[in-house]
Amino acid sequence: MAVVLVGSLALGIGVDAVAATEPVSRTEAPALARPVVQQSRDSYNREIRVHNQTGWTMTYFYAASSGTDGWGDDLLGSATLSPGDSVVVTVDDGSGACRYDFWAEFDNGESLRRSGINVCQIADYYFTR
Repeated sequence: MAVVLVGSLALGIGVDAVAATEPVSRTEAPALARPVVQQSRDSYNREIRVHNQTGWTMTYFYAASSGTDGWGDDLLGSATLSPGDSVVVTVDDGSGACRYDFWAEFDNGESLRRSGINVCQIADYYFTR
């Protein structure tokens, strides 16, 4: 399994909790242990760069296979995503699904949900208001 690093932040979708090696605040970009992830066994790359173009600081980011009920783990871990910044995440729950729903929460209490994003066909996703 490949580890996706952005700066000193490792991100991925998984079922186990993300464990930090040291105590950190949500505004720092810590080195995180990546959870064990069951990856799909096809040739699709499900790594995408999420761009925050909302003007608000993203505090949580979730992805779930379209049509499922659970959101899984926060893909930002203990980090945040400032306006204008981006981060690479792996959106793969092992189901083989390509279409995912995204849910982002922001520091001002706003949240945005997007549905049916085909992560097998895109390399970048731009969160806008």
